[in-house]
Amino acid sequence: MEKNNVLVTGGAGFIGSHVADELLKLGYNIIVLDDLSGGFKENVNRQAVFVQGSINDVDLIEQLFNQYEFEYVFHLAAYAAEGLSHFIKRFNYENNLIGSINLINASVNYGVKCFVFASSIAVYGANQLPMSEDMVPLPEDSYGIAKQAVEQELKATNEMFGLDYIIFRPHNVYGERQNIGDKYRNVIGIFMNQIMQDKPLSIFGDGEQKRAFSYIGDIAPVIANSINVPESYGEIFNIGADEPYTVNELAKTVCDAMGTQFKVQNFPARNEVKLAYSAHNKVKRILGYKTAISLEEGIKKMADWAKQVGAKESMKFENIEIEKNLPSAWKE
Repeated sequence: MEKNNVLVTGGAGFIGSHVADELLKLGYNIIVLDDLSGGFKENVNRQAVFVQGSINDVDLIEQLFNQYEFEYVFHLAAYAAEGLSHFIKRFNYENNLIGSINLINASVNYGVKCFVFASSIAVYGANQLPMSEDMVPLPEDSYGIAKQAVEQELKATNEMFGLDYIIFRPHNVYGERQNIGDKYRNVIGIFMNQIMQDKPLSIFGDGEQKRAFSYIGDIAPVIANSINVPESYGEIFNIGADEPYTVNELAKTVCDAMGTQFKVQNFPARNEVKLAYSAHNKVKRILGYKTAISLEEGIKKMADWAKQVGAKESMKFENIEIEKNLPSAWKE
């Protein structure tokens, strides 16, 4: 098989590094672009070419597309903190929207065959359940708004310039290599990090928020192989687990996996969608997706990994743009 050059943005991050691994298994030549703001160089497969840099560096983007003549782009770079996005609007749009536009422009100019974009079920907002791809998106936070804007831009770009695309809306993905030191996102990683520091688990509100938590090993191979399924081009796919759990149920499962007693600290409820989980009929039908790992199995795998890497210091986001209504747990 001829090796095609593929760009994976965010390939030093959690989902991106796993997708890059799967693409390498499929025989592609992988170039990873990551600014290491949330990822780690050790996550990058040694068979991949690693470039440290930002999707907001237009000159670098131009240089890479010119040098490697990418046939496919997997855009997985994002700052995916839904709740925090209300308070970092400019940062959110610069990184999650404008950076995406830089890549779309280059993809058109250099004749990329297909642009694969990791969106989010945050585009649905507080929609009917389970959320399905035929619903009208109603995002309620700045992160979801940015993701929805990129989705619309890809559709418009396809109609104007013929750039093929595939959009995935993953949700609540967890597993090995997640940045457990980020206190603003990835609740399972946050819980495990708190347990290893002998802290109570932080729960916002009553903990009855419902999400379907999705193991990375189920997700990454499907995203990677999508470019080889012509029926997926021009489509949007929800992808993730079917069964929703409350945050309280999740916290108990994490404690069991980590071998510790259940203790929590409740904080005032955040402004967030209470119930969010989606249907996956479409991705199952077209891409053969199935959930192979149960929540208990997946969390056990992640817990074993987390114990090996150890606790991480949770860094405060230094560029808060709006202080009003910032949750007290994030001010500490």
